[in-house]
Amino acid sequence: MEDVLEVYKLPYNAKRPVVCLDETNRQLIGETRTPLAMLPGKPARYDFEYVRNGVADIFMMFEPLAARRQVLVTQTRTRVDFAECLRILSDEYYPEAEKITLVMDNLNTHTLASLYVAFPPEQARHLAQRFEIHHTPKHASWLNMAEIEIGIMSRQCLNRRIPSIELMSQQCLSWAASRNAAHGTVHWHFTTADARIRLQHLYPKF
Repeated sequence: MEDVLEVYKLPYNAKRPVVCLDETNRQLIGETRTPLAMLPGKPARYDFEYVRNGVADIFMMFEPLAARRQVLVTQTRTRVDFAECLRILSDEYYPEAEKITLVMDNLNTHTLASLYVAFPPEQARHLAQRFEIHHTPKHASWLNMAEIEIGIMSRQCLNRRIPSIELMSQQCLSWAASRNAAHGTVHWHFTTADARIRLQHLYPKF
């Protein structure tokens, strides 16, 4: 826990960006009947029946000090999907960075070993060297600021029926672009000193 909190104290450095990574999934829900549009004095109305069109996985990559986030929507949640997410972070979003400081949880796919499942050893090793990993402890995913961003995205963008992965991706990318343009971010105040007082029951007794 203290390791992650110390990372959050680092000043902004474009050459060593601090990026929080998390993922979630959402059902793809289609309509069986065309909804009735909103009218003056009447809310929009939707039929209670719906069609399940599968599940989409959503990766949230959030750099709080730059007020920037990127979203990647995939059809599956595998090691290959996670490895591709890291490749995009390294080669497309932060190609000029010397090292990317990555905060993420301990999900079974969230390891650098996943790179070797998706890419040849030379490429996997090159990508692995681009990252400095800091894992949040078990049962402490609240330490990951990307989880806060997912909560905001869920309320502002994913709180309705979305029938296809293509539309899900379009909606998430549009939301991210809008929030980036507004310079929305998370102002983190919880420190190591706070943890030692408020969470002292987690520390060993001497």
